Amino acid sequence: MSMLFANFNQDFTCVSVGTRKGYSITNCEPFGRVYTMNDGAKGIVEMLFCTSLIALVGAADQPHSSPRKLQIVNTKRQSMICELLFPSSILAVKMNRKTLVIVLEAEIYIYDISNMRLLHVIETTPNPDAICALSPSADSSFLAYPSPVPSPATTMSTTPAPPSQPPTQSGDVLLFSTRSLTVANVIQAHKSPIALLSINPSGTLLATASDKGTVIRVWSVPGAEKLYQFRRGTREAKIYSINFNSVSSLMAVSSAHETVHIFRLGGSQKRDPSISETDSVLSQEGIDGGYEEFINKKKNGGLQNSLKRRSMQMTKTISHSMGGYLPNAVTEMWEPTRDFAWLRLPSGGARCLVSLSGTTPQVMVISSEGYFYSYNIDLENGGECTLMKQYSLLDSADDSTKD
Repeated sequence: MSMLFANFNQDFTCVSVGTRKGYSITNCEPFGRVYTMNDGAKGIVEMLFCTSLIALVGAADQPHSSPRKLQIVNTKRQSMICELLFPSSILAVKMNRKTLVIVLEAEIYIYDISNMRLLHVIETTPNPDAICALSPSADSSFLAYPSPVPSPATTMSTTPAPPSQPPTQSGDVLLFSTRSLTVANVIQAHKSPIALLSINPSGTLLATASDKGTVIRVWSVPGAEKLYQFRRGTREAKIYSINFNSVSSLMAVSSAHETVHIFRLGGSQKRDPSISETDSVLSQEGIDGGYEEFINKKKNGGLQNSLKRRSMQMTKTISHSMGGYLPNAVTEMWEPTRDFAWLRLPSGGARCLVSLSGTTPQVMVISSEGYFYSYNIDLENGGECTLMKQYSLLDSADDSTKD
């Protein structure tokens, strides 16, 4: 059974998978399938953290499946909350606890997730790869997407395209506040077109990569101050994913090359030290009963204190030897920082998504071939990560529906 879609949820505790037969949800730790529904091909399956709310989009070129239709379902009640039909194919769905974002090729729709009321529609330049990032934090909720027009400084430094050709996409990024529904900032991130964007769990940092894929930059949100510049490699490569860990002390990057890079962010860099327990502390304990059981336990709040202590201990371990960041004028003179740790994937040709566990020093990888890998990071010495576990995300995918 081929996999049409796979992604981590916002706190990297679960993986959602879409196939030609339906969709499934798998816990990352302990690893195990907890929900399967075979109700037709799914091209997008996005979770809202570990709640029972899931956004589904049909797969293109599949019978009885429409890529223009969005379905919001409650897996616990096995009920349909709403259906929405869009004028063209849905390319991506992003969610936090207050906002739902639907990305089409030339439009972005923003909804209030509590009542599914349409708040705003943004017209964009053609965006067939659905390059877009929504902050997982509802309190610092920003949407980042390629700027439809270059900023003045960028325009002056480039040669205008001939009138007969469509405008070349710039390397600028637009930050849009989903709370005030206004533009918060424009970032001149790269000289080449933007290829990938990622916002950290607290909504205070934005990572950007261009279509060259050699340098990853990290910016403050919404201030747009460049804080870090990392060197992925010297050879150009398509970036597949960038994700921060829960306390924004590590960042993992996967690309078309077989190496995944882990970069270290200074512990004293400017960020809000108060991490939202709801949106940033990853809870991976007490889920032996599956993610539905985890939903109930999260509501009781019994895990919060112990997880907060573990997160604080991990932060101290990671950041004790790191200095503060230098002003922008000084860092510009430096070469981009190299990776702190790395890993080489068994399947070099597969497209991979990468994330960092919030409770253990581990890198988690989803392969387009349907595999889940877990690697251990040596936080003291860095270097090559050790493969700890490998599972199939497609095993038992034909099982009947189960809670």
